[in-house]
Amino acid sequence: MATLYVVGTPIGNLEDVTLRTLRILKEVDVILCEDIRVTQRLLQKYAIADKQLTTYNEQQSGITIEKIVAFLQEGKNLALVSDAGTPGISDPGAVLVQRIRTHIKSSTSDVEIKIESVPGPSALTAALSIAGVPVHDFVFLGFLPHKKGRETLFKEIAALERAVIFYESPHRILKTLESLQKFALNKKVTICRELTKIHEEVVSGAPADLLAFFKEDPEKVRGEFVVVVS
Repeated sequence: MATLYVVGTPIGNLEDVTLRTLRILKEVDVILCEDIRVTQRLLQKYAIADKQLTTYNEQQSGITIEKIVAFLQEGKNLALVSDAGTPGISDPGAVLVQRIRTHIKSSTSDVEIKIESVPGPSALTAALSIAGVPVHDFVFLGFLPHKKGRETLFKEIAALERAVIFYESPHRILKTLESLQKFALNKKVTICRELTKIHEEVVSGAPADLLAFFKEDPEKVRGEFVVVVS
């Protein structure tokens, strides 16, 4: 049997790795990486050496899905990792898993193939755990579109009664707060910044207050952001 392991890796602090993850990364034949340099830092910290690493990022570069399937048909075990967090959650992985599931259904090969989850960190759950926002149900939007449809999306966020969670980059966080101030000025916004890292920070308030906060301290407009609108 050959297995594709979908492996969650730390979102910042490299100590947030499970024992099972370390075992799988040691045992597999090939590790599929979003960025080989990032994955190497994790492997080096835990003295995992002599691994075949190859790039997979769903952007028509690096290893192809056909080659990945060929590896599995040869009986090799593979681990899929992203730079941070869980593959397939706003990270590469979903297309690959879908294609391999389709292959499994139609394959006549003697080699049995399975897909197995190796759960790990996620910025989504990490943010919700420390945001202090009661969330019984929510809408997760991943990364918002850069341009097309952003205004419509912020209007929809303003109209929703459920909490809305999304990721944002330092290049757009101020524009995002300006849009929330314009379309959802009465909503409470919680921003979790640099989760699990040295400068982890959680701030909350009205969109206008947070916009002023970050404009007054541009040094904080760094890293990755998780935004909770409630």
